Amino acid sequence: MSAEETNKSEEQKNIDKELKNSETSELTTAKSHGEILKQQIIEGQETYDKNSVSILLSSLTAGLEIGFSYLLISTLFYFLHGKVEEDTILKLISFVYPVGFIMVILGQSILFTEQTSLLTLPVLNKKRSLGSLLRLWGLVISGNLIGGYLIAFLLVWIGPQLEIFDLKTVEKIALHVTNYDKTIIFVSAILAGWLMGLLSWLIAASKSTLSRIVLIFMITAVLSFVGLHHSIVGNVEVFAGLISSPAITIGGYLIFICLALFGNALGGVVFVALLKYRAFVYDVKG
Repeated sequence: MSAEETNKSEEQKNIDKELKNSETSELTTAKSHGEILKQQIIEGQETYDKNSVSILLSSLTAGLEIGFSYLLISTLFYFLHGKVEEDTILKLISFVYPVGFIMVILGQSILFTEQTSLLTLPVLNKKRSLGSLLRLWGLVISGNLIGGYLIAFLLVWIGPQLEIFDLKTVEKIALHVTNYDKTIIFVSAILAGWLMGLLSWLIAASKSTLSRIVLIFMITAVLSFVGLHHSIVGNVEVFAGLISSPAITIGGYLIFICLALFGNALGGVVFVALLKYRAFVYDVKG
């Protein structure tokens, strides 16, 4: 073994030792960086250990449940249309946008953007391989997207039947999400992925259900208020437009979903998982 390999091995042993010594306090004091990181790595490894079918079903459930955000977005947009200026409606949507996220995250379903940084940490800590990460991402993304397709079909049919929104509303929402330059969507998705990765970190730092609800509402309301692109909610929004309006093309949908997924992943991995992990490593190295 070369000197460089020996040094890396010793460094990894020191990191593992420091993580092992990070015990979560039952007191009211805030968790340390090491405690949060340790919890995130453990939770990430637990997901790796789950059965593939279980992961796919949990991811599909998340894709379905996130549709309740879309249901409320469409209903509120339709209800306020003509009564309030459209730009004001788009800001007010931030009050209902978090509902689906609260259902998914507190219900422990697997949402790609919330799990991106979480699943990356065991790889950075050399407990899992890059190949296993990409395989897991593939399962989660597939489940989230399929769930989104199913709920989009249901909501596009039931909305007009219940007269809570119409297909014109569906089209307007889809166009609002996609009517940007490709670079804008990509950078917006990076910021959204950054915030969602940070949300996962903050939830691990919190100690009560109420504080977690407040954190989920705060972060996802910011996403909605400033119009950042979230791949899984956006999947429902744009796919619903695709199946109900000629204004959204299959090419436009595919470009959007690829940019949003890649941007969200990059934001979660680089700005949360990598930076948080490296900050801890440099602290251990002293």
